Amino acid sequence: MKFSFLILQSFFNQKLPKPEKLAEILTMHLFPVEDIEKIGKDFLFEIEVLPNRPDCYSHLGIAREIGTLLGYKLKLPNSKVKEEKNIKTKDFIKVEVKTGCIRYTGRVILNPKIEESPDWLKERLRVCGIQPINNIVDITNYVMLELGQPLHAFDLEKIKGKKIVVRKARKGEKILTLDDEKYELDKDVLVIADLKRPIAIAGIKGGKFSGISKNTKILFLESANFEKRAIRKSSRKIDLRTDASLKFEHGLDPNLTEFAVNRASFLISEITGAKVAKGLVDFYPQKVSQKKVKFNPERTNSLLGIEIPTKKQIKILKNLGFEIKERKRKLEVSVPTFRQDVLNEEDLVEEVGRIFGFDKIKPCFPKTILTFPKENLDLFWENFIKDNLKEMGFSETQNYSFLSFELAKKLGFTFKDLIEIKNPVSLEFQFLRPSLICGLLKNIKENQKRFEKIKIFEFGKIFKKEKNKKIERKMVAGAVFGNKFFELKGVLDTLFSRMGISDFWFDFYKPTPEESKRSLWHLKKSSEVKIGEDEIGFLGEISQKVLFELEIEKGVTAFEIDFEKLSKLATEEKEFEKISPYPAILRDISVLVPEQVLVEDVLKKIQESGGEVIEDVDLIDIFEKEQEGQKSLTFRIVFRAKDRVLEPKEVEKIFQKIVKNLEKKPTWQVRK
Repeated sequence: MKFSFLILQSFFNQKLPKPEKLAEILTMHLFPVEDIEKIGKDFLFEIEVLPNRPDCYSHLGIAREIGTLLGYKLKLPNSKVKEEKNIKTKDFIKVEVKTGCIRYTGRVILNPKIEESPDWLKERLRVCGIQPINNIVDITNYVMLELGQPLHAFDLEKIKGKKIVVRKARKGEKILTLDDEKYELDKDVLVIADLKRPIAIAGIKGGKFSGISKNTKILFLESANFEKRAIRKSSRKIDLRTDASLKFEHGLDPNLTEFAVNRASFLISEITGAKVAKGLVDFYPQKVSQKKVKFNPERTNSLLGIEIPTKKQIKILKNLGFEIKERKRKLEVSVPTFRQDVLNEEDLVEEVGRIFGFDKIKPCFPKTILTFPKENLDLFWENFIKDNLKEMGFSETQNYSFLSFELAKKLGFTFKDLIEIKNPVSLEFQFLRPSLICGLLKNIKENQKRFEKIKIFEFGKIFKKEKNKKIERKMVAGAVFGNKFFELKGVLDTLFSRMGISDFWFDFYKPTPEESKRSLWHLKKSSEVKIGEDEIGFLGEISQKVLFELEIEKGVTAFEIDFEKLSKLATEEKEFEKISPYPAILRDISVLVPEQVLVEDVLKKIQESGGEVIEDVDLIDIFEKEQEGQKSLTFRIVFRAKDRVLEPKEVEKIFQKIVKNLEKKPTWQVRK
């Protein structure tokens, strides 16, 4: 946030350097100076201040930093108030704080002469971008700029019941502010009220009813520290931000209120000839005290990599307002309450380094041995699978890990299958997903009208109940728009082979009677994916019932694999196998079998009959409507010997042996 700061020569006993030099120093050690102008003996800065440094939202805060950087002693503004002994503040006003206020301080001032401010005051306000109004308002604005503490002056005679109440606004209450704007208030807005109505929006804007006028005889000067959340909420509710609210929103020092009200009272007394009542109104139930932080100068040198003498470090911290005591050979630093950003020893090290100059730290090579991090195999295989699926035309998706009960029911899941969230954001996120297929089907449903071809995959965790235990597993799933079982089977064949897994196979899916009623998968066109005897996932078409419920127009084929099991079985090691120089002979064979016969059973029979000369057997076609209750399976057999050329006669003899063995099954018939 940009601020304009007026740095007065009167803050220091020594002459300030030239503007360019001062701007360079501040930019290097504090914040970037965007503009600087010399006005007489003083300087006007425009600086970009970071939100974590509300202590620098004032002329005094920046002056404190300049003094530390230049080694100048800082002179605080005069705040010694001459009080009237026979006039007491407590006789004029009472304060009750109900909420939203850390400290509420105030003074009563009598018989001020309300008129234009002196020229020096008007000039200082104008150069900072504030238009002068009258001497009282101008002084409150000037002290806010000078010290960073917002102030507000009330006409005390207009305060009903002579009582100030800090509370939340009531429903239906309204207020007319000093700039003639009307605001409707509610319980989210913090207000300053008298016994009848709101007289100011706390920390944001004063009300016109209780404002200062030429007829004001007694004024009440407010200097409060409001909770930053309360001011932020009020400001957002009424859509109004002011210089005061901006400062309160970032958190101010509660111990600044008394100094600020005394400084403003001193100026009012000097400029208007007013009398200041004895004593303060000061609500401060929980005093904010200085934090104590242990500090080791040697740690500073260790962290910064440079030798800074201990005395130099102590001097820097003292100049910044820190108090230092030595306790048992260690230093204890008391952090001033205006430095709310300093919480630990590392923050103190940063302060020392900042003022000393980070530019003085010379670059050097590290004094430790650098070692490569241990390889993360899970991350390696995840990236490997993603890259391969993308190469095969798939696009990666990312879905929420939640689903609604309505969607879960359509997918065939029951309440007992699901893990419910205690505090869901909405009914759409009521349960944790038991399968990645849930999200992929939703993606296909939403994109089916835009794309003819959809090939998507996702990595993520699923959450299930197994044997009364809640478990989570990392899975990889993919889906293709259309009935493409063998295409997706080929994708998994390629992927597993590239991962160095050879003993994978696809087993016929045998659901229980209960699973058959509500299965996500097509009962006759799906299979379990296995490596050895270990099941690692599913491959198949989605059931027609689920597709109908989700209003998906075409078939969908999908797979879901347990990534944790798969990554443990994968290997980068490759076993070299000599490529046979002899040609292969291909033969196709079609077998008519009953519908319930497994493809795996026919494959085994072919391989057993052919012996070593069969290099590979692939299922290339299934035709299910040949005859009632039967299906036709077509296989491609690859014949090749490792040590010689196979003669056609020898291949024909082996092929006939395969036919003969297949037809030994009375219900199997080889198509001629």
